[in-house]
Amino acid sequence: MPIAKLQDVKIHYEWAGTAGLPILVFCNGLGTNLHMWDPQIATFSKHFRILRYDTRGHGQSEVTPGPCTIEQLGQDVVHLLDSLRLDQVNFCGLSMGGLTGMSLGTNAAQRFKKLALCSTAAKIGTADTWNTRIHTVETGGMKAVAEAVLARWFTLGFRSSHTVDVERVREMLQSTNPHGYAANCAAVRDSDQRTTIRSINVPCLIVVGKDDPGTPPAEAQFLASTIPGAKYVELPGSHLCNIESPEHFNQKVLDFLLA
Repeated sequence: MPIAKLQDVKIHYEWAGTAGLPILVFCNGLGTNLHMWDPQIATFSKHFRILRYDTRGHGQSEVTPGPCTIEQLGQDVVHLLDSLRLDQVNFCGLSMGGLTGMSLGTNAAQRFKKLALCSTAAKIGTADTWNTRIHTVETGGMKAVAEAVLARWFTLGFRSSHTVDVERVREMLQSTNPHGYAANCAAVRDSDQRTTIRSINVPCLIVVGKDDPGTPPAEAQFLASTIPGAKYVELPGSHLCNIESPEHFNQKVLDFLLA
């Protein structure tokens, strides 16, 4: 299991695809791990050398003490690139991973060719919402939030017709370390990039599920209108549109990255 020992955290990562191809980094959302990108690997690895990793506090990566910040999660990406001696890459992040991508576009633009920011917003939710989520997880564990989270991640129709896919994601969510999850909830709670994203000069694609209640199309449209030159794509499905509508997602993101 490849582990990168960075400045203050150990990060688990995996490679897929052929060495020598352009590199694409996949960044997972809150409460998932690198396997949330399984529906993308076969398609994208035809064109890219794929580097996916577990965000700090998730999957097989280290859970560090205390809350973390989106800027810190962005620094983890830069340090991971440094440790692997990678100069410039493409990046695709979803939800919290999209927040990480915005931070990278603002603070480390020279390291990125293109950014795909998916199912995300410059400011996600309210402090009260996140504080309630943190308290629930700290007192009741991950199972205490699983049903509500899954109801926001997938449409009712998908949950009814794709039970195997949904159960796989449920297992991913419930196996997330609650301390790592709470720390990253705080990172999302405290992140407000509504002003700073105006300075991003990396080509960006904004992707949103048309039925996403957490980061709805209106929030994605704000990103597209605020980030200079950003392109906008709306897909069928809810928050995890890469899982709910993988064919649409793969084609639209590939079109952007290969253009």
